[in-house]
Amino acid sequence: MNPEDFSNSPKHSSYDAVVVGSGPNGLAAAIFLAQNGAKVLVIEAKSTPGGGLRCAEFTLPGFTHDVCAAIHPMGIASPFLKLLDLEGHGLFWTQPTFPVVQPLDDGRAVVHERSVAATAARLGADERAYRNLFDRLTEDSAKLYASLLGPLTLPRHPFAMLNFGRHALKSAKQLADQAFQTTEAKALFSGHAAHSVQALESTATAAVGLMLGVSAHSVGWPVARGGTQSIARALISIFRELDGEIICDAPITSFNSLPTANAYLFDTSPKALASICQSQLPSRYREKLKSYRYGPGVFKVDWALSESIPWTNEAARDTACVHVGGTFDEVAQAERECWEGHHSRHPFLILAQPTVVDPTRAPEGRHTAWAYCHVPNGSTVDMQARIEEQVERFAPGFRDCILESHSTNTNEMEHYNANYIGGDVVGGVQDLGQLYSRPVARLNPYTTPAKNIFLCSASTPPGAGVHGMCGYHAAKTALKRLG
Repeated sequence: MNPEDFSNSPKHSSYDAVVVGSGPNGLAAAIFLAQNGAKVLVIEAKSTPGGGLRCAEFTLPGFTHDVCAAIHPMGIASPFLKLLDLEGHGLFWTQPTFPVVQPLDDGRAVVHERSVAATAARLGADERAYRNLFDRLTEDSAKLYASLLGPLTLPRHPFAMLNFGRHALKSAKQLADQAFQTTEAKALFSGHAAHSVQALESTATAAVGLMLGVSAHSVGWPVARGGTQSIARALISIFRELDGEIICDAPITSFNSLPTANAYLFDTSPKALASICQSQLPSRYREKLKSYRYGPGVFKVDWALSESIPWTNEAARDTACVHVGGTFDEVAQAERECWEGHHSRHPFLILAQPTVVDPTRAPEGRHTAWAYCHVPNGSTVDMQARIEEQVERFAPGFRDCILESHSTNTNEMEHYNANYIGGDVVGGVQDLGQLYSRPVARLNPYTTPAKNIFLCSASTPPGAGVHGMCGYHAAKTALKRLG
């Protein structure tokens, strides 16, 4: 995606809808509105659309790095995205042998396979417990996606949700301790639950661990061939086929600078919404937006590698995603420390190595990888040495493979995408008190006191992930409200 591919000025003076921000939610909202006959303009502050769906040559020429998201279980599971002809517009999902692997010391690892039975068979004494937990949830996965990837409503599939809820409302630690007895099973669950970006002792962190486990079994954890930007390209292609319009290099600081439209949808942070629309929104509502809570940020390192990462355990060489952190207790300690304002000496890492299944991203025989850890919001501490030390722990000789590296701290992450306040890439704390009331407690979370202004970013339900469902639900709301 090159800047010259996009107009830098609107073609018309008025639209049915204007979408500010072109991340996956902004593009999903724009597509749904255009599918329903609306004339839609998308406005992007940066030189290319995509939000978190971009790639860059951070290290060396010919090495393609995902700037943010790299592994996409929700992209393939999304009830809205799966309705689009993404493949017809150039997007191809590539599945690794194993969705995710979590190395342990002494060359061991816990392996999450696509099959529930095969995964359970690796867990020894916890084989039956794992199947008891995941067999039914995986069978109900489509029903769970339909119910959970949206605002809080009466469940469309109450029995599936009841079964999910009796486990999901527990903390990750509580569920792991109650359900499992082996180090391996507990470790596997900790890696999934740590995607919640919360202390694993917090209520309802089990929900994230369960959903990511279910997604690994039901749809896998794929990468987008050619890089995450391939998702943005496909969505933009679909939008343009519907006569949608995109302009870039157009940062919006005032509502008055926007073209005339019947509806305005903001794929922005609540903070940006309050600032841009201060003349349109009541002060009390703006204050609530400003009090929205953000969680830990991320420190990320990208690598250009001379060869694939030399994991001691062979299974870790056959996945695009590796959870690096060791046992449940080690992962829990690292996640708890960043919530307490500390920088873990042994951080938990989410590591992506996409060239294991997509060699197009690097010169022949070479590889790319990245890893990030959670750090206190707004941190500027350099965590690269600690991150590389953690990888080296489970892959001796890793440092010898590094040709070049590039690091991004929380401030740089926010500079890249203004929605990542303090480096918070999930759009705000996703705890029980703010998951469905994000950003403000309202019967419909996508609405504002202004009839024609809507929020459609990851700061609305269902939250973070490349699924487009925040945008889809906001666009449905806009159509109904403006009727």
